[in-house]
Amino acid sequence: MMGLGHPALTGYDLSSFPASCFAVELKAGAGFDGPLIEGDVLIADEDRMIGNEDLTIAKVEGEHLLARAWRIGGRVRLIPLHGRESLFAREEMLLGVVVSQARRYVV
Repeated sequence: MMGLGHPALTGYDLSSFPASCFAVELKAGAGFDGPLIEGDVLIADEDRMIGNEDLTIAKVEGEHLLARAWRIGGRVRLIPLHGRESLFAREEMLLGVVVSQARRYVV
């Protein structure tokens, strides 16, 4: 089951997400701060059509990439949030659109 046992998802009703969703944790050293930080869990929907400014997950050169998407004609341009230049994505590179974010707060 998606995210089963991850502390950031405690209290989430995971059954509210369709079966086309998957969870991805931002790894240590990802270099994010602000609205996204390492340890966050992102829920992405592989069936959702990518639109302008959608936060997307793609597989580029064997690694997962978190990027903003822009539709230009029939193509999708990915603008990574960290560490790479923008690029045009092939359909098989696009894994899903982020639909939710979870963060574990330590008290």
